[in-house]
Amino acid sequence: MNRDDRIFDLIQILRDGRLHTAAELALATGVSTRTIWRDMGVMARSGLPVDGERGLGYILRSPLLLPPTLMTQDELDALVEGLTHVSAAEGPRARAARNLLAKVATLMPQAGLAHDDLPD
Repeated sequence: MNRDDRIFDLIQILRDGRLHTAAELALATGVSTRTIWRDMGVMARSGLPVDGERGLGYILRSPLLLPPTLMTQDELDALVEGLTHVSAAEGPRARAARNLLAKVATLMPQAGLAHDDLPD
């Protein structure tokens, strides 16, 4: 997993408002705690409201507001339908479609997707 994807995943984890240890975040993203420490530094320097330190844990100080995505409901429905269809198969493209569905669920609540309802 590249750093950008990992940082996106870390943001999604931290959006729950709870304190997370580096070990917990490392396990969730499949990297070392040292990599998490570096990623947290990158996130803080980029202006994300990440607070914490080694040995204690990390948390988002304030809710992260993401810019709205301009898409009509019909366009969004078509996107979700297509991703759902592709995600039903096997292989890397299906995994990518499942990851995109998770991102759509997070970034676009108007899609009506619940994370619990997404395919694994």
